[in-house]
Amino acid sequence: QVQLMESGGGLVQPGGSLRLSCAASGRIFSIDTMGWYRQAPGKQRDLVATMTRAGTTNYADGMKERFTISRDNAKNTVYLQMNNLKPEDTAVYYCIAPIIGRNYWGRGTLVTVSS
Repeated sequence: QVQLMESGGGLVQPGGSLRLSCAASGRIFSIDTMGWYRQAPGKQRDLVATMTRAGTTNYADGMKERFTISRDNAKNTVYLQMNNLKPEDTAVYYCIAPIIGRNYWGRGTLVTVSS
């Protein structure tokens, strides 16, 4: 089993920044890719970005301009730096660790961008 715990969400004004963290525990030796999805109210859950243990990144279209994914393998933690946040970035952000045959998800952290 793998457990994922997100943190760092909150309320931020438009133009502000937040950094999300996701710490993995459990069978961490089985984790290669970690990443982030988000789900806005009333919408489906969409990819934000992923990163392999070796450092290969994959961003959804339009995400790379303001969002940066990074990872500390020693801490089994993946981060999402979000800059110049916009109201449309409001969503629950979920951490994911896909392992052969199964996707492990965190419980999510809410990001609200509002003045």
